[in-house]
Amino acid sequence: MKKASLLLLLTVGLVTTFQQTLIAQDTTNAKRVFKNTVHFNITNPIIFGGRSLIFGYQRVLNKRRAFSINIGQANFPTLNIIPADSIKGTSLRDQKGFHVSGDYRFYLAKENKYDAPRGVYIGPYFSYNYYEKEHSWNVQTTTGGTANVESNTNFTVSTLGVEMGYQFVFWNRLSVDMILAGPGIAAYKLEARLGTNLSEADRQKLFDKLNEALEDKFPGYNVAVDEGEFKKEGSTNTTTFGFRYLIQIGFRF
Repeated sequence: MKKASLLLLLTVGLVTTFQQTLIAQDTTNAKRVFKNTVHFNITNPIIFGGRSLIFGYQRVLNKRRAFSINIGQANFPTLNIIPADSIKGTSLRDQKGFHVSGDYRFYLAKENKYDAPRGVYIGPYFSYNYYEKEHSWNVQTTTGGTANVESNTNFTVSTLGVEMGYQFVFWNRLSVDMILAGPGIAAYKLEARLGTNLSEADRQKLFDKLNEALEDKFPGYNVAVDEGEFKKEGSTNTTTFGFRYLIQIGFRF
C-alpha cells in the first residue's frame, strides 16, 4: 500500500527530527505538570480522505499509566472496484460513518527517562469503525449492454489488540503521539445491496471486485471469508488479523 509506505517514511523522519530536539531540550528546570491532552489524528485523512476527522483525549493517571479515547467522523475509502471501462459512478447519493476507540497505556519505567505521557508505552486497545455509502452506477454488462445500479454498502470493523508506541512532548505543551505497532484480532462485516436487474454473473462480478478492493485497504480482510455466503447474499462476516498505526498531534493542558 503506497500510502502506508509513505506514512512509515514519515514516521522515520519524525523520529529522527524529534530525537534531536529532545536532546536539545533543557531538562534541569522544574516544569508544570499537565495531565490532559487533546489529540487530532492526522493519519486517517491521509489514508481515507478529508472527511475522516477524529479527535482524542488522553488522561495521565500516574507517572507510568494513562488512558485515551478517540471519536470522530469516519469516511469509507474510495474504491476503484471495477475498471473504468466497465463501471462508472454517476452520483454519490449519501455517505456517513464514525469511529470510536480507546486504549490503556503502560509507560515503561526501564525505557523512559521521563514520566508519562512522554516515552515508550504498551497496552491494550479496542476500535470500532462504521462506514456506509450509497452510489449510483452505470455498469457495462457481460452481454455488451449497460445497466443502472443503485448500491448501498455497509462496512464495520471491530478490532481488539495490543499496541506499542512513543509519545514526544515539546515545550511541555505540544505532543506527537505515534502508535508504531498494533497487532490484533479484527472482525469485519460487509453488506452490499444492489437495486438492479443485473444478471447473476454481473452481480457476482461486482461483489468480487468490491471484495478485492477491501482487501487492499484493510490488511487480512480476505482471510477466512465465507465466499459462498458472500456470493449468494452480498454480505460476509470474517474474523482475522487486524492492525493499528497512527500519528496524532496534541495539545496538553
